[in-house]
Amino acid sequence: MAGNFQQVGEQFCQHYYQTFDSNRAGLTPLYGDQSLLTFEGEQFQGAANIVQKISSLPFQKVQHQIVKCDCHPSLADNGVLIFVTGNLVVDDNQNPLKFAQVFKLNQGPGGNYFCANDMFRLNIG
Repeated sequence: MAGNFQQVGEQFCQHYYQTFDSNRAGLTPLYGDQSLLTFEGEQFQGAANIVQKISSLPFQKVQHQIVKCDCHPSLADNGVLIFVTGNLVVDDNQNPLKFAQVFKLNQGPGGNYFCANDMFRLNIG
């Protein structure tokens, strides 16, 4: 992979969170049939199951605020590993929740990236 892994990771995150915040069902093309999500310890596999879980989350409005987005190249498979920390503003609550999320992007046959692995945790404690 060329030195663009940081750019790929940051662009993915920007697109992912904008889509999540405005139209969660629009996340489907960002996952594949074998993609795996671990959300607060619960696992979901495949784009349809992942987006069904995300779409069923019990809030009307959400806004992700990225604080840090660290990216590494995955040299073995030309992928990108992304670690995000940020704030989550839910239903206009004045006290944002802290969250951490990890994405592993793989390159598809056409050269486009998709999310193969996604792990999400709220930082409560």
